[in-house]
Amino acid sequence: MKDEDRQSHTRWGCKYPVVFIPKCRRKALNKGLRRYLGPVFRELAAQKECTIEEGHLCPDHVHMLVKIPPKYAVSQVVGFVKGKSAIHIVRNYG
Repeated sequence: MKDEDRQSHTRWGCKYPVVFIPKCRRKALNKGLRRYLGPVFRELAAQKECTIEEGHLCPDHVHMLVKIPPKYAVSQVVGFVKGKSAIHIVRNYG
């Protein structure tokens, strides 16, 4: 069972499709920013013991398939990744 992970008494395989959309669907994600955001999203997800299985960065939205352990709420992980990535963007791209 390669799609399942284990904790002490359970097996789990929780994968969630997540879509981020900028305000008013602006085309804010240019090519330079898209190259930078992939590793940032992976690093932030790893801090919450999650993995990003797939991801697509489009000019006006972001698609991700995120594997989240059951001990974390989906909204907690998504809020963390969105918030911290926004801080990275502001600090590096102003």
